[in-house]
Amino acid sequence: MYTVKEVAVLLDLTEHTVRYYSDKGLVPNVQRDKNNNRLFDEESLNWLTGIKYLKQSGMSLGDIKTYVDLCLVGDSTIQERYQIIVKYKAAAMEQLEEAKRRAKYMEDKANHYHDIIKHLIPDDTNPGKWKTVAL
Repeated sequence: MYTVKEVAVLLDLTEHTVRYYSDKGLVPNVQRDKNNNRLFDEESLNWLTGIKYLKQSGMSLGDIKTYVDLCLVGDSTIQERYQIIVKYKAAAMEQLEEAKRRAKYMEDKANHYHDIIKHLIPDDTNPGKWKTVAL
């Protein structure tokens, strides 16, 4: 069994986030010790890991709660869960493409600066050195 603090470290979440997800009913099998502290088992870690990735893909907590509730109903909800995942998979893929565009932009910028440092091209990155353009 894991404490909130241990779970937060294991899953790279804040303690507040672990408690919040638990309080929202997103982790269905949270247990409590005699002092009413939350205790998490491996199944709880699985739920939290899934929640973390669903949230990072852009899924709202409301949709995550719906997804969790459908999981708890069982196999009869597989089609509905599939539709939710497909919807957010598309959003995650768009995030990935945007991240690739940002990485390419930064790579091009770094290469450009490298060429300036090596005196292969003049410094054209400083707006203070640009020629004045008539408006």
